[in-house]
This record gives sequence, C-alpha cells and structure tokens, in this order.
Amino acid sequence: MVNAMIIEPIDDVVVAIEAIKKGEEVCYVLDGKTLNFTALNDIPIYHKAAIHDIAKGEPVRKYGEHIGVAACDIKAGEHVHTHNITNHRENLDAK
Repeated sequence: MVNAMIIEPIDDVVVAIEAIKKGEEVCYVLDGKTLNFTALNDIPIYHKAAIHDIAKGEPVRKYGEHIGVAACDIKAGEHVHTHNITNHRENLDAK
C-alpha cells in the first residue's frame, strides 16, 4: 500500500502521507514503478524520509530544489527534519 509520495523524480526524500512506524515499509510510486524501503525511525504524517543515503554536507532536495544541507550522514529510511538538516541560503545572484 502506498503510504508516501515523491514530488519530483530528482528528490532525495519522500513525504509520508500517513504516519509510518519504525520498521514498516515506506512505499511510493516513481515513473509508474512502486518502490519501497524500511523506515528506520517513526515518520510522522507529512514529514520526510530519505530514499537513499545522504552524506553530511550534501544538499537535500525536495520539490526538485535544495531545502537544506545534511547536518550529519543520513541513511536511507531515516526521518529527515530539522534534527538532521540545516538551513542553507544559496547565492541566487551568482552567475
């Protein structure tokens, strides 16, 4: 049963569309294929979970855009929120 959604194909995270308990399968659809992974933490409804490992210092993408930087190594299946990503202001004026 689908319990998460990915917004853009390049995103690093999915969004839980229902509360997901640690150890449960996170299931989402991408390009017509159903994909899944195991939740390593409880994922509250409307919160994010990493779909692959993200190294400390790497940008985290949602909506196809950077939403922050990994404050620590994040494993696939981990809850992604303010405890493990930091704000990052990009220089939008850079050419």
